Amino acid sequence: MFFPIKDYNPTRRIAYITILLIAANIALFLYQAVFSHLDFHIARNAMIPWEVTHLETIDKPIGYTVENDEYGIPSRKVVYRELPPYLSLLMSLFMHGSLWHLLGNMLFLWVFGNNIEDHLGAFRYIVFYLLCGVGASLVHILFNLNSLVPVIGASGAVSGVMGAYLVLYPRARIRTLVFIFIFITFVDIPASFFLILWLIFQFFYAGGTSGIAWLAHVGGFFIGLSLIKVLRRNKPVIEFVP
Repeated sequence: MFFPIKDYNPTRRIAYITILLIAANIALFLYQAVFSHLDFHIARNAMIPWEVTHLETIDKPIGYTVENDEYGIPSRKVVYRELPPYLSLLMSLFMHGSLWHLLGNMLFLWVFGNNIEDHLGAFRYIVFYLLCGVGASLVHILFNLNSLVPVIGASGAVSGVMGAYLVLYPRARIRTLVFIFIFITFVDIPASFFLILWLIFQFFYAGGTSGIAWLAHVGGFFIGLSLIKVLRRNKPVIEFVP
């Protein structure tokens, strides 16, 4: 197991959009998990493949919630799906099922996203990020056309950012935390090695039954790898190699 801690690839400006994306993900998670009911929001607003392939929202109750009426008397209220399919595709990119799910995605986004934002500029970066996220979800849907299992997380969009990083900064060094059983160490490795090894693990895990949308990671990565070639600026890429 390995995690990126930082890269040695300086940026020319503050990554405001990456910071904003991280803040939005954290704020939504805190609202849903701390000030509300996380499972309730996942059931109500997460992306469901069946809805996207059928272009309709499930109209059956997904559960019940207890609310006080105008006299303060608790009453049970039926809860339905809230968002149409095209909006759930976007909303799901900012929802996470656990604190570790959130922190892992935000760590990868910060390490790799600031340089992609620096290269593309704010507007292109937002377009790129959302296209990668939605595209990754569509890849997952392609292999799960009638699934009723909710799908959430920024993983697909972040995977797209990583694919772009491989194209733009393959020689940049990544400070990496490595776990091998009880052995823990930090190593500096080329971005190309880190990202290709990460991609291999996604293929390896895709055959499992963990409930994680591994193919969305793979799809997002290749979408980002391809899309950056269209959106990239026609100027030399700054890549610091110590």
